[in-house]
Amino acid sequence: MKLRNSARHAGSDKIDLQMTPMIDIVFQLLVFFVMTFKVAAMEGDFDIKMPKAAQGSPTMDDLPLKLTLRATPTGKLDEVRLGDRSFSGLSFQDKFRKLQDQIIEQIGTNTGPNSAAATAEIEIDADYNLQYEYVIEAMTAVTGRVDKEGNIQRLIEKVKFSPSSGGG
Repeated sequence: MKLRNSARHAGSDKIDLQMTPMIDIVFQLLVFFVMTFKVAAMEGDFDIKMPKAAQGSPTMDDLPLKLTLRATPTGKLDEVRLGDRSFSGLSFQDKFRKLQDQIIEQIGTNTGPNSAAATAEIEIDADYNLQYEYVIEAMTAVTGRVDKEGNIQRLIEKVKFSPSSGGG
């Protein structure tokens, strides 16, 4: 019978740490964090200078021009309306030509940093089913034209679309 030598094992039991699995886990965590790291854009620190509040109510000059484009059930252009003025019963080229004339009548032909053309804004309200080509024609008509000498004449550069009026 073999007996243990208790004197030899007592106090000399050495616990060996297995370092290889720990290093494997550390490298797996490192790879995980490197692979899932996403560079987030820095939030801006903007220096914004807001204009002072205007006294009184806004005048009609401050409001944008409103261009309304109505469509037939098939998506063709039916009516062009600038504010209260309607251009209907004409070919669509004539409607946009009349629209340009009306815009020039309202904002003038002066160009420059503080001119009416530079500060004017137009809001386009188009029917949902209106064909896209008519919207492009309308944008072309309100943003500029070529005059009789062949020069490009800028009209309104600030164009925005009104929120959808439905479409149903």
